[in-house]
Amino acid sequence: MKRREFLKGAAFAAAGAAVAACGIKSPKARAPKPYEPVPGSRLRLSWEPYELTLKHTFTVSGSSRKATPGVQVRLEFDGYTGYGEASMPPYLGHSVESVQAFLSKLDLSRFTDPFMLEDIMAYVNSCARKLRGGGLSDAPARAAVDMALHDLFGKLLGQPLWRIFGLDPSRTPDTSYTIGMDTPDVMAQKTREVAGMFKVLKVKVGQPDDLQMIDAVRSASNLPIVVDANQGWTDRIKALYEIYELKERGVVMVEQPLPASALDDIAWLKGRSPLPIFADEAVQGMSDLRRIKGAYSGVNIKLMKCGGILEARRMMSYARAEGMKVMLGCMTETSCGISAAAQISPGVDFADLDGNLLISNDPFEGAGVSEGKIMLNNLPGLGLSIRK
Repeated sequence: MKRREFLKGAAFAAAGAAVAACGIKSPKARAPKPYEPVPGSRLRLSWEPYELTLKHTFTVSGSSRKATPGVQVRLEFDGYTGYGEASMPPYLGHSVESVQAFLSKLDLSRFTDPFMLEDIMAYVNSCARKLRGGGLSDAPARAAVDMALHDLFGKLLGQPLWRIFGLDPSRTPDTSYTIGMDTPDVMAQKTREVAGMFKVLKVKVGQPDDLQMIDAVRSASNLPIVVDANQGWTDRIKALYEIYELKERGVVMVEQPLPASALDDIAWLKGRSPLPIFADEAVQGMSDLRRIKGAYSGVNIKLMKCGGILEARRMMSYARAEGMKVMLGCMTETSCGISAAAQISPGVDFADLDGNLLISNDPFEGAGVSEGKIMLNNLPGLGLSIRK
């Protein structure tokens, strides 16, 4: 099946009946009848591999790539369709084959009520292997189902998720834009290409020439910078020295400066760093968040790591209760995955939701960016439309 045929196999259903007006002039007006599924309707899950093509070679500490493998998921019910996706950067250890193998194990046709989000995802999670430390395997595949289920949920209600969750769309954060590792000249050029489009830049570090790369970006922009070492630093003393140098260059936050396993060193660094230290690779789901409590200033929550919107919202609440700052991040994703995260973005401290802006073959349109600020729309569910 071709991609476009897959995406258009089930059209978006029209939103439900509009809410009836109330007041003196309409004394007989009533609330719309709640959606009721057609008897015998059941959830139907389908999927298709889809490779995301990057506009530029993407280099982080330890790897480079020109494309990212993905799987697009579709969940149908009673004429409505929800969309989700799994994105698998190679360093996470997942693959198209592993995602498809997990999805093949699921029998969602047993469910006749798509509003039972907790029950359905509890079943999906029960099909995943338990990992050492209490987490679950197959996070991207579980996230894809979770997204599609939430998209379907919103479409059945005729409302965007942000409204269902009671969030204020005006409080969405600015998203950073990622500048991958390259030669100083190329990094300066990449920075100039997005001049005026964003208010925060993100630079990948973790190499001996980190400060030269930051200086190259600085030569083209005076915007605040977030740096992500992707576990690339190994010595806590050198890391602390570099963080002080980075602060002098306008850096405002550091992601995963040391290996995830070096929890004591991270805690030592956090206690002395002039910049907040955020966990990324150190945290997949809730069990990891409990484990690293006190060692980091904040956490980068990604749907592809934690398994979807339900788990991400739990993690956000827990992090806030523990006094941690919250960042919403992403992998290389289409507008499907980015829009899913954007729905829960109002009020977070940082956002790095630019994955769809780094690819050249996005099949969707969804949450947008205006002068760096994430913009939510009023379309139901994830707020998606299929790109023509």
